[in-house]
Amino acid sequence: MTLDGTIRYLNASMATMLGRPAEQCVGHDFLGMLPQTQRASAENLLTHGATTKTVAMRVLQLPGPGSASVVSLAEARPVEDPAGGHRLVWMRLVDARNDLGGLLIPFKLAAAAADLGLWMYSPQEHQLEWLGGAPALAVLFPEASVSLSSMVRRVHPDDREALGRIVRSTAAQSPWISVRFLTEQDGWHHVACQIRRIQLGYGGPEQVFGVFRDDTRLEEGRQEALATLSAERLRADEIAAFSCALITAATEQELRQVVLTRVAATFGGTGAVLALVDNGTGLLRVASDARVDPRQSDAMDGLSLDDPDPVTCVIRTGVPQFFPNQDELIRRWPHAINVPWLSSFVAMSIIPLSPVGDQPVGVWVVTYDSEHHSSPDERAHMSTLADLAGQALKRIRLQQARVELATALQESMLPTLPEHLPGLEIAARYQPSRDGLDIGGDWYDAFVMPDGTVALEIGDSQGHDVDAAAFMGQVRASIRAIAPHEPKPGTVLTRTNELLVTMGAARFASCTMLYFDPRDGQVTGASAGHVPLLCVREDGSHDIRELAGGPVLGVLPGTDYLEDTFTLEDGTALIMLTDGVVEGPGLTLDAGLERAGALAAQALHDGLNADATAERILDAAVAVDHLDDVAVLVIRRT
Repeated sequence: MTLDGTIRYLNASMATMLGRPAEQCVGHDFLGMLPQTQRASAENLLTHGATTKTVAMRVLQLPGPGSASVVSLAEARPVEDPAGGHRLVWMRLVDARNDLGGLLIPFKLAAAAADLGLWMYSPQEHQLEWLGGAPALAVLFPEASVSLSSMVRRVHPDDREALGRIVRSTAAQSPWISVRFLTEQDGWHHVACQIRRIQLGYGGPEQVFGVFRDDTRLEEGRQEALATLSAERLRADEIAAFSCALITAATEQELRQVVLTRVAATFGGTGAVLALVDNGTGLLRVASDARVDPRQSDAMDGLSLDDPDPVTCVIRTGVPQFFPNQDELIRRWPHAINVPWLSSFVAMSIIPLSPVGDQPVGVWVVTYDSEHHSSPDERAHMSTLADLAGQALKRIRLQQARVELATALQESMLPTLPEHLPGLEIAARYQPSRDGLDIGGDWYDAFVMPDGTVALEIGDSQGHDVDAAAFMGQVRASIRAIAPHEPKPGTVLTRTNELLVTMGAARFASCTMLYFDPRDGQVTGASAGHVPLLCVREDGSHDIRELAGGPVLGVLPGTDYLEDTFTLEDGTALIMLTDGVVEGPGLTLDAGLERAGALAAQALHDGLNADATAERILDAAVAVDHLDDVAVLVIRRT
């Protein structure tokens, strides 16, 4: 070779070792024909062979003619080019078949440096020979030579197939596999193995070599990390579920249930106590889970915020307190030793329920039956969830206050029906919506006009909230104010519509209005986009009566509402309804009207009065499964 490694001449054996024909070698770079891992050693050999007069020797691994690479001892020295007088490097592979062990020395050194073990397998003899490497790994192979079968017996049954597969493989190098290996001293080890097929020297035997490393500590660390990660994920899932349950709690009872069933388990406690400040009295109202003696929680119930106690202190200050043991509790609260409920727990964490920007509304206490030192992460998670519970409680109480206000508002708006109407029996029923606030926009009304005519109305304003109830009140009050001055119900609806349009109302309402003359039973009626009437008779028959009229109130200006006139016979009843009675997810309007008409007619046939008939219709309306509010007005001519 030239000094830079260009091949000038090689014999057939060397071409075979390089794995290509001689004509593809001459003129090419010797280093480039070697595996990447061997180029540094070969370059070092070339440099020494060119610059020193002594023979330089290295062990090189060449591609070889088969699947196995060839490990050979190579020597190099400088020579003169007889043709041109240039300096060349002469290199040859040494026949080391009488000293194969010498070829393994670099591999042993490399294995020891990489903290690996090295062994050799003889397929003909089925024997494994320990060659050395990292001294710490020698304990895994206390015998210098063992049979393959005894080696396999020490491998976990689930891993034997993988080991056998790589040993039988004809590939030059196998992938790394992991097997569990049993030792006599300290049980199972996690061992990573790789197999390499190597020909020792030119013309030497082909051997199977194995390198391995002990990954037991690495695997233990990985398993610990996985266990920690799994625990963290479980904790995160528990906290997420806890948060979701707090957010969806709709009542104080539900909130108590969420906290008392989850908080101790989430934070590794043995019990939980929830103490909330009563809005009316300012005293503590206390509940506990089943793992806390009720006598202990009863001792806390009724405490004033002025009482000297860790719980009341946390509520007053908003600062959580953590007591890892009784000594710490008594050090900070000396009187606690005389307070039974405090001295009954080994450790506890007291966390304020603090809505954002507001005073705490209570605390929860997580108790422990052994010493417990909470981590910063646990304290942070506990405080975050407690703040969320405080916000949920504030929301629930605000919602309850709104419901009470809305209910009072609606009750004040629902009229008292006139009694002893001449020639009429009248009854009404109302049930609020099951969606949102227990309040809605349905209404009914009945009153005597100055001329003795009885005005009857039923309607439904848009929405199920306080605004819907307020708008309903406006519509009903407007009709009450206008009706005494108008002889026709259609005109009343026209003037009411104009008033609502002028006001720029953001909602609309449907309505049916009737004028009933008790002297001759004549009924004049008009509808503003409302549900048809039902006319039922004592013989059990019924029909659906569509009234003339116009669109819903509060939408189109300049609307005139037409009227229909008919006679209500003795013993016959009119049923005025809102759509929540007759329409739902599984029931069309037409089918619902037929159903309600049949029920009302049967009630009349059974001799029920107007009040009982209204009750029967309302009970049947529950089966409609509609979330809307419902109203029923029954008018029976006697």
